[in-house]
Amino acid sequence: MGKMLQEFKEFALKGNVVDMAIGVVIGGAFGGIVTSVVDDLFTPIIAAIVGDVDFSNLKATLRGDVTINYGNFIQVVLNFLIIALCLFAVVKAMNKLKKPAAPAKAPRKCPYCKSEIADDATRCPHCTSELKK
Repeated sequence: MGKMLQEFKEFALKGNVVDMAIGVVIGGAFGGIVTSVVDDLFTPIIAAIVGDVDFSNLKATLRGDVTINYGNFIQVVLNFLIIALCLFAVVKAMNKLKKPAAPAKAPRKCPYCKSEIADDATRCPHCTSELKK
């Protein structure tokens, strides 16, 4: 029992497990933000422009109590598109707030054979030319 408890402790305290747990919690909180942005900001604006449209009650009756609820499908697809648009806008805004990454330093090249060489090389390993620093 003690060995199993020790193995569980090692597993649970690994960095990637803790990182994943933090990601899940932050993802859940971010999901709440996205839901609020969609429900409280975008949906009222769209409803004001298009009108309060609810497709969820549209259905086709095949026989008695057998129905195809295509309106619910349309509503879910519209909700998905609104959420996707909101996430796109949020990610785009967050990317503008990030500092641009420093441009990668171009690798040093041999002036004679144009092969890539180490920054501290004094002789080209490809053509054996002597290099100036």
